Amino acid sequence: MSTREVSDREDPVVESMDQLAAPMAAGEKPREAWRIGTEHEKFVYDTADHHAPSYDEKGGIRDLLMDLTEFGWEPIVEGGNVIALKGADGNVSLEPAGQLELSGAPLQTLHETCAETGRHLTQVKTIGDRTGKAYLGLGMWPDKTREELPIMPKGRYGIMLKHMPRVGTMGLDMMLRTCTIQVNLDYSSEADMVKKFRTSLALQPLATALFANSPFTEGKPNGYLSYRSHIWSDTDPHRTGMLPFVFEDGFGYERYVEYMLDVPMYFVFRDGKYIDAAGLSFRDFLKGQLSVLPGEFPRLSDWQDHLSTAFPEVRLKSFLEMRGADGGPWGRICALPALWVGLLYDQGALDAAWDLVKDWDMEGREALRSAAPKMGLDSPIPGGGTLRDIAAQVVEISRSGLAARGRLNASGDNETGYLEPLAEIVASGKVPAQKLLDLYNGEWGGDLSKIYAVKTF
Repeated sequence: MSTREVSDREDPVVESMDQLAAPMAAGEKPREAWRIGTEHEKFVYDTADHHAPSYDEKGGIRDLLMDLTEFGWEPIVEGGNVIALKGADGNVSLEPAGQLELSGAPLQTLHETCAETGRHLTQVKTIGDRTGKAYLGLGMWPDKTREELPIMPKGRYGIMLKHMPRVGTMGLDMMLRTCTIQVNLDYSSEADMVKKFRTSLALQPLATALFANSPFTEGKPNGYLSYRSHIWSDTDPHRTGMLPFVFEDGFGYERYVEYMLDVPMYFVFRDGKYIDAAGLSFRDFLKGQLSVLPGEFPRLSDWQDHLSTAFPEVRLKSFLEMRGADGGPWGRICALPALWVGLLYDQGALDAAWDLVKDWDMEGREALRSAAPKMGLDSPIPGGGTLRDIAAQVVEISRSGLAARGRLNASGDNETGYLEPLAEIVASGKVPAQKLLDLYNGEWGGDLSKIYAVKTF
């Protein structure tokens, strides 16, 4: 999740609806300026007893952050606590229970993206080897209860943790027990954004299936392949889901603004502190009628914050965020941006991908979204067949898009190689979660503690 810093820069008051669409319109870039921003999270554990370290304990999360400063990272402080780092490779931040996230810098090629990922993993492993910490690349804690997990000292998390049980049964699980890989991508115009949004939203369940990697809860199989994805089905219906309006005629920036105005607020950030506004209306804020700040009107930074508090399968800010994938190891961290860059950054590939899904109806899209966490590639798609029937085709469309980009590394290789983990999944017919279940039911003999010996990074 976003890390907020106190800033003295000019922060204008929002005085018109046009200002609310401005961040999205400002995201428009010519093709040559399109970038790739990759985010990935991992679970931190102590190698001695596998517990999730707290913020304050010796060798815990605070110490991990501070140790990373030896690689040039600079601390970001909130309320006297180091809660993130900033540097040339983006930001290192904390999820609510200490999951460690790299929000990478905007980069031109997948070669750069994968190198950035490699640098980060090398750094955290170096610190971990020295301090007895290691990392799991999974979509959900396989064995931890909520009560066993620490809480990080970030103001917005306290507000969200209190609010989540009011609006769903699994919001706390989302915050405390899950990890994901995401990629942020650009668009050239409102029309380009719309086509990319529709195409990626329709195909997000395929990403969920290909990256499904969370089949265990509290030490046992949970009946799902991506329980992380299932958790979103009852986290908060006001800010999650497949967004049917995206597929309606006339969709664009203004319609997304209207959606966001109907998403209840979480907080307002003032003077370095978070003010609890959970459940309140941004529309009231625009009228100076927010009960926690009576008579005050929102600043543009308040709207930017609010845009980060919706969690649909694809999210729009000044770029599009792909949000359907479970956390995973290095190869799949590189494969997720490769899949979407190949599909969305070449016009021929985008057209071909849209042709695959353009006739799907909303009922079918919703049914596919519901089925994918449990059924993976066997999930039925609108019009007949399953995700398995189109998976190879989608990966090949992405491959053609990456080949057309022609971005070469120093060895003369293009970007298509980063799709190999997905090609292997499609060829085997088994998603990562199914391979973990095979181990659990086979050589592990039902002993899930053996997952800590698996190289997930």
